[in-house]
Amino acid sequence: MSIEVGSKVQGKVTGITNFGAFVELPDGKTGLVHISEVADNYVKDINEHLKVGDEVEVKVMNVEADGKIGLSIRKAKPQAERPERPERPERPARPRRDNRSNDRNDRHQPKENFEQKMARFLKDSDERLATLKRATESKRGGRGARRG
Repeated sequence: MSIEVGSKVQGKVTGITNFGAFVELPDGKTGLVHISEVADNYVKDINEHLKVGDEVEVKVMNVEADGKIGLSIRKAKPQAERPERPERPERPARPRRDNRSNDRNDRHQPKENFEQKMARFLKDSDERLATLKRATESKRGGRGARRG
């Protein structure tokens, strides 16, 4: 029996690590069930779900070129056994706050030329630098705290 992606097979847990469990498949090959594929809910400690020697049904998720086999216990369960996830209620869409809304208002105003834009930029920049300088000087104790 060859291992094909999507097939369900019985296997035996041969080893447990903190990131998953190794399962021996019928043809003697070993695959890994990642901890996220053990159960439908969050698994903090894999030892609460599996023990070495347990017989488990697994679904083959992938077979890599180097021979590694990815398995899943939770996807091997029939849909009827898998608990339904409660659907999240739809959130109302929040209005976007981006620059596009400002573009609509700017269309009615005359365009700024380069000099006006540069003057506005310099004014903004000077205000920000002054605010920053005030904040840092107050933390250092002002001008009198400098040693020279």
